Amino acid sequence: MSVTSVGRVWPQRSGLEEHLRIHTGEKPFKCDQCGRAFTIAQGLKRHECIYNTERPYICDQCGKAFPLEVKLKRHQRIHTGERPYDCNQCGKKYPTSRDLQLHQRIHTGQKPFSCVQCGKAFTQRTGLTLHLRRHTGEKPYDCHLCGRGFARSDGLQIHLRTHTGEKPYNCIQCSKSFTSKSALRVHQRIHTGKRPYNCDQCVKAFSTLTRLKYHQRNHTGEKPYDCDQCGKTFTSTSGLKHHQRIHTGEKPYDCIQCGKSFICKSGLRVHQRSHTGERPYKCDQCTKAFSTLTRLKYHQRIHAIKRLYNCDQCAKGFSTLIRLKYHQHNHTGEKPYVCIWCGKSFNCRNGLKYHQHIHTGEKPHDCIQCGKSFICKSGLRVHQRSHTGERPYSYDECGKTFIREEGLKNHQHTHSGERLHICGQCGKAFTRMNVLKQHQRTHSKKKTYTCDQCGKTFRLWNSLRSHHAVHQKKVMFPCDRCGKIFWSSSSYKCHRQTRRCRTFAQKKITEQLSDRQTVDSQSQNTPEQLDSFQGPNRSRSPSALSSHQHSCEPSPSGPNRTSASDEKKNHSVSEPVAPTSEQNIRLQNLQIRLHRIQM
Repeated sequence: MSVTSVGRVWPQRSGLEEHLRIHTGEKPFKCDQCGRAFTIAQGLKRHECIYNTERPYICDQCGKAFPLEVKLKRHQRIHTGERPYDCNQCGKKYPTSRDLQLHQRIHTGQKPFSCVQCGKAFTQRTGLTLHLRRHTGEKPYDCHLCGRGFARSDGLQIHLRTHTGEKPYNCIQCSKSFTSKSALRVHQRIHTGKRPYNCDQCVKAFSTLTRLKYHQRNHTGEKPYDCDQCGKTFTSTSGLKHHQRIHTGEKPYDCIQCGKSFICKSGLRVHQRSHTGERPYKCDQCTKAFSTLTRLKYHQRIHAIKRLYNCDQCAKGFSTLIRLKYHQHNHTGEKPYVCIWCGKSFNCRNGLKYHQHIHTGEKPHDCIQCGKSFICKSGLRVHQRSHTGERPYSYDECGKTFIREEGLKNHQHTHSGERLHICGQCGKAFTRMNVLKQHQRTHSKKKTYTCDQCGKTFRLWNSLRSHHAVHQKKVMFPCDRCGKIFWSSSSYKCHRQTRRCRTFAQKKITEQLSDRQTVDSQSQNTPEQLDSFQGPNRSRSPSALSSHQHSCEPSPSGPNRTSASDEKKNHSVSEPVAPTSEQNIRLQNLQIRLHRIQM
């Protein structure tokens, strides 16, 4: 005769009585050594095996010992692979009847163990016990190496492998190893592409149930984890934990090659790829590879023709909503992100973050080859191409390659002659936006860059940077001709290319004069011929120089009141009426140039 209770049937009354104890909480079977109570005698018997040090039943394959023969038999099924208990609904097999019973609760939906605090139900008592520790905060399993506590014993065992470096679970496809079987199982979904957990709101799929739950909070807006220092909320405990390290300054993950520390393990893992050169994420359309999945996704948007988010003012399309919002700030003029030091505002958060590094002096991204530091990671990435020689952007028409994408775009304008950037005040067009911005400052006369040491202002950032060298007393560009020192390359080049390098030019012209006079003395021209050519003022005499100096100086009565006779007299050197020799003309020109330099 069978007994029925709450929709379940037991062949014997004893089975029903044992089940009812789950609801009543009665535990009549107590351990004599520790006082722990159990609802059934079998539970007490299993518990007493902990205190029984005698283990007479030994496995002949791995040497593991057991206190009961039934436990040895269950264990041996691991080696033999025997699973004698089949589920009649899905055909799945299990090594013990207990495992089969627990599995069948998935089909029946039975969860007899409920939490009295939050109402969550579980198929097993152990699941409820572990869940209750979340409410109580109990972590009975402590690591003897670092003192970290765990709610589960298997959690402690997995954690200990981080100290020993043991990773017993290997992927057969890529040979990557893991500390736990569950981590391996999740990893294998990368190769199989399996994502069994689907979001019912946006059809997005995930490889783990935990990631699905975190994702669903984006739809509900739920952020149950609060930071007790700044009040910021997070969708996951890991997000909160990583955030709190910003306040504490803790960076527990160190790179063994360069010593750089990181807040989270994933940050260290991505950083290590900069040393190894590993780029595991490959684009299936252009063979380009990336070190992170995020960069691959951003890259794939280049190939994607479809742009889901369109601007309602200019019809420009964007692949993400956040990029559309940043773009719309260009139309509205809105710049909601304000620097607390100088008040400068930006239309996106990243722009503010990189700007603040200017005030703090922080350059967190270092080149491992030359030690140069950069404010943003993209700047470091572009700089590293100068070491590797990589020039990924090429123009098909001429074959020229570039390190930056902007360089390629600017070069394309030289072929097309296209000048898209037009000044609104004078109509002048430019091929590059930064050149237009520099040009517009000539209209506004606004000097936006201020020296923090002397207060001097500049229109261009390069001018301010060159000015800083004056305070730092750096001899940046000395002239090897005359010894003059310049603080910028532009001033130095201008000095070299013009007659401003007076010492060098004067020396050079004097040498040329000396050579020319030597040639003239050996020529067939007589002094009388030279006198007839030069007139009363000989070009070699000091009077010729003073006469020319008089012609260069403005008249007291005005610049246009020179008489015809004076004009003829003043220009007797520079404009000979009847030159008789090409050598004499060259000699006169050299003397005039020397006179102008000495003025």
